[in-house]
Amino acid sequence: MKKIFLLTLVLLAFACKNKKETSKEEVVLWMPYNDSLEVEKNKTHKNSRMRYKLLQSKVIDKNEIFLPLYPEVQKLSEKEYTALKPLILEKDIYTLRKQLDEGVLTYEKLVLFYLYRIYKYELDNTTTLNTVIALNKDVVKQARKLDELKNANNEPASKHPIYGMPILLKDNINTKNMATTAGAIALKNNSTDDAFIVKQLKENGALILGKVNLSEWAYFLCTGCPVGYSAVGGQTLNPYGRTVFETGGSSAGSGTAVAANYAVAAVGTETSGSILSPSSQNSVVGLKPTIGLLSRTGIVPISSTLDTPGPMAKNVGDAAILLDAMKGKDAADSKSVEKHLGVLSAPLIDNSLKGKRFGVIKNLLESDSIYKITIDKLREQGSVIVEITPPEVSMSGFLSILNIDMKHDLPTYIKNQTKNQLPINDIKSAVAFNAKDSVVRIPYGQALFRGILADTTTVEELAVIVSNLEQNGRRYFNEAMDAHNLNAILSINNYHAGYAAVAKYPAITVPMGYKKTGEPISLTFIAKQFKEAELLRYAAGFESVFKARQIPKKYN
Repeated sequence: MKKIFLLTLVLLAFACKNKKETSKEEVVLWMPYNDSLEVEKNKTHKNSRMRYKLLQSKVIDKNEIFLPLYPEVQKLSEKEYTALKPLILEKDIYTLRKQLDEGVLTYEKLVLFYLYRIYKYELDNTTTLNTVIALNKDVVKQARKLDELKNANNEPASKHPIYGMPILLKDNINTKNMATTAGAIALKNNSTDDAFIVKQLKENGALILGKVNLSEWAYFLCTGCPVGYSAVGGQTLNPYGRTVFETGGSSAGSGTAVAANYAVAAVGTETSGSILSPSSQNSVVGLKPTIGLLSRTGIVPISSTLDTPGPMAKNVGDAAILLDAMKGKDAADSKSVEKHLGVLSAPLIDNSLKGKRFGVIKNLLESDSIYKITIDKLREQGSVIVEITPPEVSMSGFLSILNIDMKHDLPTYIKNQTKNQLPINDIKSAVAFNAKDSVVRIPYGQALFRGILADTTTVEELAVIVSNLEQNGRRYFNEAMDAHNLNAILSINNYHAGYAAVAKYPAITVPMGYKKTGEPISLTFIAKQFKEAELLRYAAGFESVFKARQIPKKYN
């Protein structure tokens, strides 16, 4: 009864259209709840990473996040929201673009639609995914300004498709006027300018809607802890099964937010599997690009050797658009390159699956029935399927890449990217800061951070490790790709993300179906460096034939 009463309070506060002036102090949009029963259900879960200790953040008051835009969201009635659903829900960017250009939609209504959904689901404790942890308080005004430009015929002559599209960012990506926390309490008040990729998005007209939760420090803090947990944001939950299926990590909020239609698309980051994993677990498209295609400047680091941002979207076309809108050579990133991908020059699905040569991994054919059924259907589409067994290669030293890079890269980030005084300046001070309040700051410990301090690998030794692993990673894929002239190798979810990471190869994952339990599963295409355009076309061809993605039932 208490649960129903609290839910009623929230819904009344959200639905109320009272014209009287109401101060922020008088409005309560959200109240904490007793999550102990949900936590208890998962204590003996067979997946150790699902053994939650808590769901709600101990440091965030959702009222502080949601109250500033509440007056704007109130302006959209439930009737208007319902009328907008068939125009916006699950629609791709080109469809939205057409409706905006023709005046069927306005930029303001597009933004309000997504905000309405965020408020509707994230303020209800029975549906919250603990996904959105910051909102751009100016986003409605910014959308309104775009409408004014359009009405005055002053829009850019040739708009990028991303123009006016609401985008969410993983909260390790620097964003002006919103804190960049990486989920860590030590960075809770971290003030920055925009990351390079955020500047690119804004220059192309994208609207930054807000920031989303992640596995704290990009899942490089604790061992055996749940993916999608951060001390700042709490436990991110999967819309296909809250507390039932894990979210994948570390870009958990990006994956769950896209799956639940909280924005047109989102940006994630990956070191090894952190885009591929949450994209797969949440039945969305995720692209991990070649290192250097997208700038890393202004992103809280793990590893300058392996880190990269990447797009996450409901379909391949939108992922291509978001990728294109972020690219550009960044003088501050030594690995940044200028590449013309041509991913927007023609419909992606024009590149048929027929005749494409794909390597499929034998042990996956034998162990996963959905993968096998998918491969059989690809054969029917005319794809040439070559069964392969990749060679065994050593991944020795992989952890040292992350350890030593982060030991050096985090202090550099804090020195060059932060604008205010933080309570930490390196890993050693972060470990000490966390230890002062382990219950709130590190409920799952900080074993990986302590491992960074214990790693004595020298810079010279690290260079050898990086070189050896890059060669091993490329051999893992190239042996079959070169021998059989393959266009790509097909994997599942993030199963082979580590090999792709050290090889610095791109990968894209696309919804493939759902297990009997309802848990999503995806097909992952891996190719050689800077083959993003080809990967996008293979993935789009697959998507157009299989049409596997389904919207989460409770978020439709």
